[in-house]
Amino acid sequence: MKIDGAWDKKEWKRAKSVKITHYMGAIPKFTPETEAKLLYDDNNIYLIFKVNDQFVKSTVTEYNGNVSGDSCVEFFFAPDSDKPLHYFNLEVNAGGTPLIFYVTKPWTEYTKLEAKSIDQIEIAHSLPKVIDPERSEPVTWTIECRIPFSVLKQFSNVTVPKPGAVWKANFYKTGSRTSNPHWLTWSFVDHPKPNFHLPEFFGKILFE
Repeated sequence: MKIDGAWDKKEWKRAKSVKITHYMGAIPKFTPETEAKLLYDDNNIYLIFKVNDQFVKSTVTEYNGNVSGDSCVEFFFAPDSDKPLHYFNLEVNAGGTPLIFYVTKPWTEYTKLEAKSIDQIEIAHSLPKVIDPERSEPVTWTIECRIPFSVLKQFSNVTVPKPGAVWKANFYKTGSRTSNPHWLTWSFVDHPKPNFHLPEFFGKILFE
């Protein structure tokens, strides 16, 4: 399907959304309303986020930069059902700039994907690439991605999605260096300080 950031297009209407509602750290003054959906075909997994947001900024434009300091959505996923603690962390700021690593041990053992791999991941964003200064007014924005399995297979075995297949994963929303810092999760993470790199708290993605 065309990757254009359109949440309401017909392909997405058949997919149920998950809501990213659990807090990590202090409760922010404003809580963004964030939803995500997944679809798949024989060659790709598709991802879309919709955020009803405020205090939005996006300043990082280089691959694998500190996008999580900006208004940012994240999908951490373990595509090998035999290794649920080995995962990709895909982080995309509101301007569509990505970071993606393959992690075998959080914080210490990981591989940064190079530009030639990242360029194969198609990303659409509804807001401008750079948002600076920060926008304080309410705004709804989307990020949509097409992630080829061929990219993932360079780093990991992939349990190919089909009815009954399972991945472990979590969806996140953050903006740690905005004027409204927040750390929100889909699957609850039982940890006293914000830390998304805790795959033992990933939820289950059961493909249909």
